[in-house]
Amino acid sequence: MTLQAAPATEFPRMPTAVVTGAASARGIGQATARRLAGDGWAVAILDLDGAAAASVAERIAAESGQPAIGIGADIAEPRQVDAAMRRIESELPQLVGLVNNAGISSPTPFLEVGPAEWRRVFDVNVHGTFHVTQAAARIMARNRLGRIVNVSSASAERGGGVYGRAAYSGSKAALLGMARTWARELGGFGITANSVAPGSIDTDIMGGPLTDDRKRVLLQELPVGRIGTVDDVANLIAFLLGAQAGYITGVTYDVNGGSHIA
Repeated sequence: MTLQAAPATEFPRMPTAVVTGAASARGIGQATARRLAGDGWAVAILDLDGAAAASVAERIAAESGQPAIGIGADIAEPRQVDAAMRRIESELPQLVGLVNNAGISSPTPFLEVGPAEWRRVFDVNVHGTFHVTQAAARIMARNRLGRIVNVSSASAERGGGVYGRAAYSGSKAALLGMARTWARELGGFGITANSVAPGSIDTDIMGGPLTDDRKRVLLQELPVGRIGTVDDVANLIAFLLGAQAGYITGVTYDVNGGSHIA
């Protein structure tokens, strides 16, 4: 598809945001979907668990009064992604926002990780993000307006972390470069692309709920004196998707409580 760049259009009164991997009750994705609906967005949840995605969307719609749909899709499969985007275009208002949150972790050290596990992590975290973003960006480009946010990780910047190892860190580092490239290539279509890099956030991707002992260890390197919450990340994502963030693009925002101050 070839498009001519043109000035961005006005922000719609009720934009739609797609949030991938938002069915998890304790995850950043669901917190972001709820925050966006509270801010007046229509929301589409893409998740491998279609029943859970539909249930979460139903609750969000009931709580916020905003349109919300949940769609089961394996984002590593382009045909499923394309089908989901067609449904979103037909059932919800203008697509403006995309939050690439879906991801899987890997605690296996580099010398022990096998090809199958490596491919599995990259298929979801990198290839899945590519499929969803390309499909969404084509819609955004036609409308001359879009906001893309990749959920990366502090592990991508520091080379591993508390739980994720080589496959996870490498895949999340790829998201940083992808967002910067999209910022350059899509800016002429009124589309911005940024990343957030959460640090120690109490979610299941940390290997399950944090125990008191694990929290004590993590707190030793956190100047703010507390573990991060999913809302800490969701609040920043909501800003980056908003109308007032149109001059911010190609940037990575650390949400880590100061754990690795440069």
